[in-house]
This record gives sequence, C-alpha cells and structure tokens, in this order.
Amino acid sequence: MNENLNHRKSDILRELNSIIAVVARDITVFFKSPSMLIVTLIMPLFMMGMIGGNMMGIVGGANLGEFMLVGMLVTMLFMVTILGMTSLVDDHETDFTQEMLVSPISRYSLVIGKILGSTFVAIVSMIGTLIVGLIMNIYLPLDQLLLILALSPLICFAAGAMSMILMGLIKNPKTANFAMMIIIMPQIFLSGAIIPINESNMILLSLSRIMPMTYCIDLVRGVTGVETPIFDPIINFAAILLLTVICLMIGTFFFCKI
Repeated sequence: MNENLNHRKSDILRELNSIIAVVARDITVFFKSPSMLIVTLIMPLFMMGMIGGNMMGIVGGANLGEFMLVGMLVTMLFMVTILGMTSLVDDHETDFTQEMLVSPISRYSLVIGKILGSTFVAIVSMIGTLIVGLIMNIYLPLDQLLLILALSPLICFAAGAMSMILMGLIKNPKTANFAMMIIIMPQIFLSGAIIPINESNMILLSLSRIMPMTYCIDLVRGVTGVETPIFDPIINFAAILLLTVICLMIGTFFFCKI
C-alpha cells in the first residue's frame, strides 16, 4: 500500500518536473529572442494603429476604442501562444522533443508544459498592446485588466490546443510557421477582434462560429462589460472548454505519432 502510494507520488513529481523544465526552457528562449519582443509591439501597432485608427476616424467614439483594445489583447494571447507552439516542430530537428517522448513521462506533460510556457510569453506580450493603446489614448480600468488576466490561461490553452492539431501533422518548421499564420489571420478578421461581426452575412457568420477565438473574445467582452456579448458567458466558457479538450486530445495523439 505504502509502496504504491510512494510510486504514485514519484510519478507525479516526475511529471511536474518535466512540465517545469519545458516551461523554463520556453521562457529562457523567449528572453533570448528579440524578434519575439519586436513582434509583440509591431502586431498591435499595425492592427490598432493602422486598421483600428482608420475605423475610429470614420466611426468615432470611445466605445470602439475599448472594443478594439480588448479584441487585440485576446488576439495577442491567441497569436503568441500559437506561434510559440510552432517551436515543437523545431525541437524535432534538435531531437529535444524525441528525447522527451522516449523518457518515462506522459506525452501530455510535454504538451501542457509547452502551452504553459507559451502562455507566459503571451501574457507578457499584452504589455506591448497596452502601450500602443495608451499612445492612442485607449485604456481599460484596472478591474477589467485583472479580469482579462484571469481569463488569459483559458484563452492560451484554447489556442495551444488548436495549434496542436497542425503540429501533429506538420514536420517542416517553415511550413508550420506558414500554417500558423493561415489559421491566425482569418480568426483576427472573422472573430470580431477588430471589426464587429454582428451584421455579418450567413457565410462569414457561419465561419466565425467555428473559430475558438470568437468565443474567447465574446467571453472577455461580456465579463468586462465592454460590449453586450453575442452568447451567454456560460455558453462561451463551455464552448471554449469543449474545443480545447477535443483539440488537445486529437493534436497530442497525432503529434506523438510523428
């Protein structure tokens, strides 16, 4: 009895140590990669400064500014997490992933550690978006920012789980980066991140409903009170959890078959 209990504790500690090792590695790589720091400033500057700035000039109003800022914060969480997950393909070439997979740890420990590491990087990336927002005289109260911060792990896990499906099917790093941008860009414009989708036609409306980022953005805007949500927060939360679990299981299965 005691021997079995000690064995279980040992297994749990081994899994936790593996997760921590993967997270620490990702954080170290991030701070040694200035290109990622640049992306976290250029992307919100382009989306909010150019596209959003023109919309504000046409439509006007502070509400549009808050609408756009919340959408961009969620977009950065989603985008940076997905881009961070592409390094799993790079790790195959350095045999880091293969060494982790053949070691006596759960395949989910590697994936969860990778998502957590990407989550940290994604949360840091929000700073760049907030800076751009302040330059444009757009800001959110502290309580709303704390709510977004509290929801950020859920958003990042949804993004990481979705990207795992492609990571399980793609072996080439260049192809992986291109594929990630293909799934990111449509979501930015069809999920309501920058442009409202309430008046979308049937085709665009249908596409937006199958995109995880739609529910993430709608949930954040609903709980922060920036905009009346399309769906009830409980429905959004349930949809995000369901899509995350399904994508994580399917993606991890294919990834470990590579």
